[in-house]
Amino acid sequence: MYVTCPEVPPIVELGMLMKKHRIIPDVVTCRPEYVIKVSYCCDVSVSPGCHLTPYEVRLEPIIRWMSDPCKFYTLAMVDPDAPSRAKPIYREWLHWLVGNIPGCNVALGQKLVDYRGSRPPPETGQHRYVFVAFKQLCELDFDETCISQDTIEGRPCFSLRRFAKKYALGNPIALNFFIANFENDLD
Repeated sequence: MYVTCPEVPPIVELGMLMKKHRIIPDVVTCRPEYVIKVSYCCDVSVSPGCHLTPYEVRLEPIIRWMSDPCKFYTLAMVDPDAPSRAKPIYREWLHWLVGNIPGCNVALGQKLVDYRGSRPPPETGQHRYVFVAFKQLCELDFDETCISQDTIEGRPCFSLRRFAKKYALGNPIALNFFIANFENDLD
């Protein structure tokens, strides 16, 4: 039995948007099978490539994707444009990482990195925030250091590809992304 995600764009459209916004090749090398449904409070949903403000995405979202409830998954959220798309010397900035997720129930997964919403620095242009889900072969013993919401250490220069290779995650099975710019007032 699979959990479905209604109201998502066709997968072909996702592939075109991924290429247009250079998610392929900057974050992943191929288009996944499914689109991750990402919902923030106050009825804010992520459509691939949409623009959202840091205020709208400040709280941890509800995530869904086509999944097998008897399997485990890993979910990551990265910013490949840190500190800017023109000079991404901290690519990829890790915003969220959860492993051993049963099906797509992120709340029951093993939180490795607490969620941190988008916070582009001033005068750095648009940043892409990419959600990526991988299907695990089995439940994993992660040896990563857990990172709290207020901690910056361990977030810059994360490599989703290196992480996926380390844990034999293969290609992503689902993805979604949004664009954000600096916003002065997050309160």
